[in-house]
Amino acid sequence: MTQQTPATLPPLARRLRAHVAVAARSLSLGGHDDFNQGQVSARVPGADYMLIKGALKGFDECVPDDVIVAPVDPAAQAPALAPPELALHQAVYRARPDVNAIVHSHAPHTLVFGATDLDLRAVSHDGAYFEGRLPRFTLTSNTILDIATGEQVAGALGDNPAALLRNHGGVIVGKSIRHATVHAHTLERACRLQLMAERVPGGYHSSSLEDVDGKRAFIYADLSVRSYWDHAVGQVRRHWPETADWPAQASREAA
Repeated sequence: MTQQTPATLPPLARRLRAHVAVAARSLSLGGHDDFNQGQVSARVPGADYMLIKGALKGFDECVPDDVIVAPVDPAAQAPALAPPELALHQAVYRARPDVNAIVHSHAPHTLVFGATDLDLRAVSHDGAYFEGRLPRFTLTSNTILDIATGEQVAGALGDNPAALLRNHGGVIVGKSIRHATVHAHTLERACRLQLMAERVPGGYHSSSLEDVDGKRAFIYADLSVRSYWDHAVGQVRRHWPETADWPAQASREAA
């Protein structure tokens, strides 16, 4: 492993560290808080280390200094403030070279939906992204504390964009911090809307397979995801004005 510390990170990784903190605040605004539990992480593509929210801070209070450098290799020494579920992130990154960001949270509707045997349907645009590619991990509902269990989660996830952890929450992945954060929001909304629809007498409709394909191609194109991320960042800045300087501060520190 490259022995990186926050002080030795290259400029791109320093800026990414700030974006991980912004993502944590955005997840808080989206209802993902559960005390200091849950994690968001990211890596520069190809790097053998990740930037992950530390163990002691919740999404709502995370600042860039709370985002720590941790190894992708589970055999390497983990920092003292690494979250207990670091192994989950290590296993997914090792299994998925295409993944550069991970959200694991206990968002309430995602958690409840994962406790059912329902298949997620395209009730909304949000659901269209996940229909037919949202597996469940059911071997345990406990905290993922070891690499063997993390590898089982990664196996359940497969090449999908997310997986439900039964009675535990969700794991959402993406090729960037933008994608993982946006899709963590949309999964929570998709689960909430379908749980609402399930209570409607007489049943409900969902999008056709043709419409699902069209929505994935347009509504979740990279340019669209970037615009959703920009909106989410704006929400964070309006709620916490001090966050507006984080990326610029990271760039100054790297200079």
